[in-house]
Amino acid sequence: MRLEELRRLAVRPSSRITLAAGAGVMIAVGAGAAMLATRQAPTPKPTLNPAAVAALQNPAFIKAQARGAYAQATSVPVKLQRGETLEAAVRRAGVGPAEAQLAVAMLSKAMDTVHLKAGMLIQTAIAEPRAERGETRLIGLSLRTGPATAITLSRSFDGALRLRQLDEKLRDETAVADGAIEGSLYESAERLGATPQITAKVAELFAHKIDFQRDLQPGDDFKLVFDRKVTEVGRTVEAGDLQYAEIHGVKFYRFARGDDVEYFDELGKNIKGFLLKTPVDGAHITSLFGMRKHPVLGYTRAHQGVDFGASWGTPILAAGDGVVAQAGPWGGYGNWLRIKHTGGWDTGYGHISRYARGIRPGVHVHQGEVVAYVGATGLATGPHLHYEIWKNGQRVNPIGVKAPQGSALAGAELARFEGEKVKIDRLVAQGSPRKVAVADIGPPVLRR
Repeated sequence: MRLEELRRLAVRPSSRITLAAGAGVMIAVGAGAAMLATRQAPTPKPTLNPAAVAALQNPAFIKAQARGAYAQATSVPVKLQRGETLEAAVRRAGVGPAEAQLAVAMLSKAMDTVHLKAGMLIQTAIAEPRAERGETRLIGLSLRTGPATAITLSRSFDGALRLRQLDEKLRDETAVADGAIEGSLYESAERLGATPQITAKVAELFAHKIDFQRDLQPGDDFKLVFDRKVTEVGRTVEAGDLQYAEIHGVKFYRFARGDDVEYFDELGKNIKGFLLKTPVDGAHITSLFGMRKHPVLGYTRAHQGVDFGASWGTPILAAGDGVVAQAGPWGGYGNWLRIKHTGGWDTGYGHISRYARGIRPGVHVHQGEVVAYVGATGLATGPHLHYEIWKNGQRVNPIGVKAPQGSALAGAELARFEGEKVKIDRLVAQGSPRKVAVADIGPPVLRR
């Protein structure tokens, strides 16, 4: 099988780019690692930044590969498949069995090459022989072994493969993300360095204030302040606490009260509303409260809740603190869940595919806790959540219902909150000290 055919099996054609075009930075860094390894240094030298490494090493590496019996190297990324060995994955890049076996043997000196997770990305660079005969040659290989570590194999000028471990220094920082909605909130926040965990917390906080499907529009501003660990090139590897969030002028501040951490608005009022406005993340309303033609029965009758369209298995959240009153089949609702809250309020959830672990009558649940998963049981044409709110035994419209609000800080707690709020406001006014992105934008920094 020709190399081109093997490469097509490993990766889409659009993913292949040549090192000569500058996209093979990873292999260039690896080659530079081999070059630097041959120099004798009596004492450690300062770390080179990625730009300096690439500027010094790219030309020399490409020039070296242009000599001899092999054409310019081509980058071929390969993802480890379920049940596949590392050697088999390297061979899918077009490398011969002997070279693949040698590469894995060298990698085994620095990592566990057996117990690997499916989906691991292996960046390889290979070169075809200039003559008609001869095997494809492995020029370099790199893979991540941790959030801030990677291992690289690179072909040195004497033709041998060299093994190097690359590490990035991590720093703690409080980041300020100030941007506008482009696409979804998750995508927009991610471009500014927020992790999915941070954005999920934002969605949870605003769930009782904003309908993410209807209220957020392209161009709407948002601001986030959060702690994180980042690498020297600005790649987020670990998210910390969300300190502040602002959407549509509504501001939430994180504040610790003893062992409990809660979020308050700028006046010190607990933003934890009595009931969530949307009890399922990322869903959109497909049917409103009121009279409608039933999609299964075919005749008009009262629809006594709101339907949220969501994919099968999407987590359903408890709309408020309470006790599970019902958890089981209930007529056309299919698998049904009813939670009893204080003050005569109840919420109901229909067409559930399955319940979360431990959910049964009598169990206490907290607002935002996953209690079930979206399905299409009972009279349903597709997966969705039917959501109801009851007040003193009577169903009410979940949209626009006037539910109780949260408590407010006072005295010494309010004074301490105001002090912490001033610090956050100052950070937001100053903006983020660095322009960074969450994407993996380059290879790790080379350590000597």
